[in-house]
Formats: sequence, C-alpha cells, structure tokens
Amino acid sequence: RVRDSVMSSKRAIVSVFDKTGVIEFCKGLEELGYHLISTGGTYTSLTEAGLKVEKVSTVTGFPEILDGRVKTLHPAIHGGILARRTDQHTKELASHNIAPIDLVICNLYPFSETVKKKDISEAEIIEQIDIGGVTLLRAAAKNFENVASISDPKDYPKILEALKSNTFDVATRKKLALKSFRHTSSYDASIANWLGGTVVEGTDDDLPSSIHISAERVLNLRYGENPHQKGALYKFTGSDWAFEQISGEKELSYNNIQDLEAASSIPSEFNEPTVAIIKHNTPCGLATADNLVQAYKDAFDCDTISAFGGVIAANREITSDFVNTLGSLFVEVLVAPSYAPDALKKLKTKKKNCRILVAKELKKDQLVIHSVKGGLLVQTPDLTGAKTAEWKVISKAQPTPEQLKSLAFAWVAVKHTKSNAIVFAKNTATVGIGSGFPNRVDAVRFAAKQAGDKAKGSVMASDAFFPFPDSVEEAIKAGVVAVVHPGGSIRDNDTLEVCDKHGVVLIITGERHFRH
Repeated sequence: RVRDSVMSSKRAIVSVFDKTGVIEFCKGLEELGYHLISTGGTYTSLTEAGLKVEKVSTVTGFPEILDGRVKTLHPAIHGGILARRTDQHTKELASHNIAPIDLVICNLYPFSETVKKKDISEAEIIEQIDIGGVTLLRAAAKNFENVASISDPKDYPKILEALKSNTFDVATRKKLALKSFRHTSSYDASIANWLGGTVVEGTDDDLPSSIHISAERVLNLRYGENPHQKGALYKFTGSDWAFEQISGEKELSYNNIQDLEAASSIPSEFNEPTVAIIKHNTPCGLATADNLVQAYKDAFDCDTISAFGGVIAANREITSDFVNTLGSLFVEVLVAPSYAPDALKKLKTKKKNCRILVAKELKKDQLVIHSVKGGLLVQTPDLTGAKTAEWKVISKAQPTPEQLKSLAFAWVAVKHTKSNAIVFAKNTATVGIGSGFPNRVDAVRFAAKQAGDKAKGSVMASDAFFPFPDSVEEAIKAGVVAVVHPGGSIRDNDTLEVCDKHGVVLIITGERHFRH
C-alpha cells in the first residue's frame, strides 16, 4: 500500500541520459519537499550525491526486466502521470494505491549521435531507440494542466525559480509540453529516417511514401531575404550544417547562405583546381586551371563587375598567393576546404567584413526539398555530370579533343546556371553566361555580349534544347565553333542544318539540366 505521506506529497520522476545539472535541480526539488523517484544510472547518480530517492521498481512492485528495456512502463507510473486532478481520477488512483506524479524530468538516449558513429552495428543503434523516456514525456505533456514535462536541462534553473516563487503555472507547463512534443517528434523522425535508409519499401521510384522532417534552429539571422522579413537557419536533426564560419566580423545573411549553397556545390564537380564566383544564386564566373590562383583569375575575367560583393568557392586550400590575388575586391563570403595559416591571417586583417567558411565533408543529400503552399516539392538531386562517352556528335564537323574538353566543362557549368541558361566557354573557363532569361535566344545574346571578342572560337552549352535555330544562329554570329545541348526539339534538324552550313560542331547529350 502507498504510504499516506507519499500520496499527499509532491512527486517527481527523474530518468535522464544527459545528466547535466540534474543533481543541482533535484537538490532544489528536495528542498521544496518533492519526493524523488528514479531508476538505472540516474538513480545511482542521485543517491551518490546524497539525495533520498525511491526506486521505480519499489513504486511499481515489479523489477526492471529485459536488460532494462522495461522499467517505467507500468500503471503505477503512468497512472500517476496521466491522472487529472479531479475527484473521480483521484479516487480511482487511491483505489489502486497509485500516487500522482507532478514532474517528469526526462531526456532521451542519443540516437542521432549514435547513428553518426563509424563502425557501429545495427543492433547497437537499435538499443539507442528510447521507449520508456518518450512515453514518460508524452504522457506528462498530454497532461500539462497538472504535470510538467521537463526535457531540456537548460530549463532547470528557471523552473526551480518558478517553483520557489509559486509562479509555475499552466501556461509555463504548456510551453514545456510543446518543447517535449517537439523533442519526441524530432527523435521519432530521426529513427524513421535512419530506418528508411535501411529497408526497401517496394515503391516504383526512389522517393519515400512519406517524409519525416525535423530541424533545429542553429542561427538567428538579422532578417530574411529582405529587411521586412524574418529569417533563421535550421539544420536537420541528426545532421551537421555543411559549413563552419571561422572568421569575419559580419554574420551570415539569408542571401549569403543561399549564394553559399549555390557556390559550394560547383567546385566539387571538378577534380582540377576550381573557383566559382556566385552572385544572386547564379554563377558570374567559373574556371578550372592547373592552380587555384589561375582558376580565380579566369573566373573573375568572365564578369569583373558582378564579382563585386559575390561569394567565392574553391575546391583547394586557400593560400597566401590566392588572398593577394583577390586584392581589394569586396567579397561577401569565401568558402574552401581549408586555409593555409598565413592566408587566414591575411584574410582576418585585410578582409574583416568577408565571412570565411570551411566546407565540411558530408555525404550528398538524397533529396532536394522545396516548400510550396500546403506541402513540399521533392526530387532527387541532379548529380549527373558530363557523360561524354554517351554524347552523340550529329554534325558533319567533329570536335577536337580540346573542344570536347571545353564542351564538357561548359556542360557542367550550365547545369548550375538558372534557366533558361547559356554558357560560352573557352578552354575551361566561362567567358559569357546568360542566365534566368524567359527565352533562350536572349540568353544567347546576353552571353555573347558579355563574352565580346572572347566569344570567337568559344563553345556553347545550353541547359535545354533549342526550340528554334535562332539561338544557334546568334551564337555562330558571335564566333561559337561548337555547341552542346540535350536535343529533343521537333526542330532539331533545323538547328543541325545551321550548324552544318557553318561547319560548327553540334552534340546531343540526351539529358536536360533545368534549374529554377
């Protein structure tokens, strides 16, 4: 039978994996007259600290079983948590010798951290799926009118203060309930996403039948895309954000992060030293070369005006020579795999307003997700590069090895350019970029104008087919000698005739690279 003193006292059950601050918190609760209940490692920690704690098995009258898999799953615990403080529920508890529980202090096994470990078995991962803890938190959160669900150690001090000042009200418990439901939801999403990557669901495509998204805010931004909009950066639960800011007096902005995402994905497509310069989420210069300094020079030459205030991404370590080459150019963000110590020192002193970031080595995203009204638009990522062995040369003129190399470069470059997209390239550097035009011929005209004399002898890539031969006619006027596009237009033969008439190489890839 439950002692009358226990029935009438305030009770708190404590079961935490992260024991940060829990001893101090429980000491405060004990001083306030709370009767503590615990189990496992938490019980040991609390009793060793000199606290008086009752074992869960004493409350339930049932031992822990199955190597600790079943500890708190018992009516004596959950009845005490879920009971309303009505006469009916109070009498029902008393008839079963169950005492009410007022506080549930619980956090969960570190599932997301476990999954990220190398060389860990499926069995070990499964053991980190918390059952009892999730159930405790959800039960307490459901009954927030009467019970507090406490899942975050950061909340301990203010909760203790509220209890001492008798201001621990329903509104506070409701906020804690929301935090607990978000915590358990995030936890379940991590489990579902991990398990989803280990089984074949039997669907006809590569997309899951449902998507479980959980994300945590990691950075408050000054504003969103514009000053009147609010913005923040979130990372998916269990994942790391792909970048780390190591220098720069200014914080990243919403637009910086969008440009950073676009910029960093380009150099990783190339094995050679590569530099990409991004402005407003589209390339204004891209080049590969024997060294990073030359790659930067070639990329910068494509559009020396737009490079001002841009984001620069590289796939090699940034050296002191590279920083010297940047000169006085204002750069919003610089991102690379690493920085030589002397280069970083120069950046910190000469470019204090430039955000310096390191790109982490993470596995590529399996899905690309965009929000739409009332839902999500999902696709697999565009990971296709230049598969030159599968290309078809349909013109009479045949490409030289140099032209083919340049066409392959241009094809990858146009993949990262906003549609309608056209790229003029010479060797392995862009010389003209037409992006985001509603019609393709205007994109060609802009790229030609930007390239100027450098268009003579250049190659051209188009992200989609030519609906009419006028785009190719404009390119040939500018001096283009070879063209690559997906093909598939009902007027492909018209485009071919124009190319054959002028001795221009025309290649069909069979793949499109729209980017919106």
